[in-house]
Amino acid sequence: LQTMSGNEDDWLALKPQEPSPSQCCGSGCKPCIYDVYEKELAQWERAKAKQDKSLLMEKKEQSNNSELNPDTFTAFSISSVEQLTEDTYQYKFELPGNSSLRLSLGQHIVLRGMVNGLEVQRAYTPISPGNAEGYFEVLMKCYEAGLMSQYIKTWKKGDVVFWRGPFGGFPYRPNKHGELLMLASGTGLAPMLPILQSITDDEEDETFVTLVGCFRTFDKIYLKPVLQDLARYWNIRIFYVLSQETSLENLPWSYQENTYTGRLNEDLMKMIINSCRRRPFVLICGSSAFNEDMSRYLKAAGIEEDSWFVF
Repeated sequence: LQTMSGNEDDWLALKPQEPSPSQCCGSGCKPCIYDVYEKELAQWERAKAKQDKSLLMEKKEQSNNSELNPDTFTAFSISSVEQLTEDTYQYKFELPGNSSLRLSLGQHIVLRGMVNGLEVQRAYTPISPGNAEGYFEVLMKCYEAGLMSQYIKTWKKGDVVFWRGPFGGFPYRPNKHGELLMLASGTGLAPMLPILQSITDDEEDETFVTLVGCFRTFDKIYLKPVLQDLARYWNIRIFYVLSQETSLENLPWSYQENTYTGRLNEDLMKMIINSCRRRPFVLICGSSAFNEDMSRYLKAAGIEEDSWFVF
């Protein structure tokens, strides 16, 4: 009898743990962390019924594979950390050899963090081109009280962190839409960049793009050199809406004519839509409050719900 109960304890130690709500990022991932848990639990139940622990081994082998995978977390090492503003950082992760993540446009990946023994997961969209070789880059904003932020703030070059994915994405096809109107708040810029990059890299793609970047102040605009480069293309316009700048006079003159102060409201939205060269298809990415506001303003401006996509 003694050996039986010892054996029971062994099996219980191997039982997968049910995720806590903080581990689900809420982005509608397929598979979600709960799907992964159900799958691992079923695997554990099969192995236990047969009293064969080797049936649990396939899981371990998978995660040593250095390729991104939606079901298991893979370790990636941080090759550089760059602070962009007081609370925003750009992290570069190494990919083995010259491999690439091969993400389709706007896809996100999920980060696993440990904070005070609690596991949290959050979704981020890499800003590097999907076919970038040997690395990928992610833009991250740290919040004072954010659980994941506390974890991210400790990162330094050489640290190893765990990602899985890819998930979601916007099924972009060259020339499918006459004009894309991108509404991005803060780090909501992230999924827009690979799409912009793919349009400027493809000489055959004649899609017009109007990007509206919403930030608090001029200093808070991320990646200005990248955005300035993109704005030089004949088919790309970039506007900035700065909610906490009171006057444009302090801005460099090259920014003054395409920057608005205050918030992106219904009137400004109508004006921007009317200035689009073709009827736009709209991409939205920001906080849930931003996404709801934008959807409301678009409806008021006569844009149908099937003409926008929220990341």
